[in-house]
Amino acid sequence: DVQLVESGGGSVQAGGSLRLSCAASGYTYGTYCMGWFRQTPGKGREGVARIDSDGRADIVESMKDRFTVFKDNAKNTLYLQMNSLKSEDTAMYFCAARGLGADCSGPRRSSAEYVYWGQGTQVTVS
Repeated sequence: DVQLVESGGGSVQAGGSLRLSCAASGYTYGTYCMGWFRQTPGKGREGVARIDSDGRADIVESMKDRFTVFKDNAKNTLYLQMNSLKSEDTAMYFCAARGLGADCSGPRRSSAEYVYWGQGTQVTVS
């Protein structure tokens, strides 16, 4: 089975930074289309970014000046670097993967396009 485990969340003051990690196992990591999502209580999962097997990333326009997504294939780990955090960034953050061979062109912001999910890591900005 594909397994995704997020870490790196926590509480931070506005203006601070966090780096989220997503450790992947159970498949050929580098061949999958991966994404980061976030969710607040009572709302659906919001797509933040996606990255393809070649490391090309697409980040939501409103966040791309503060967030960076990248991966280390040797470590089977996906990252989300978040800088200049704002209170509205407070959410549970999830990493996700599409099915093997699934298209990774375009933003891929819909959670329905992703098959595998981690358990999430909480980010609280005050």
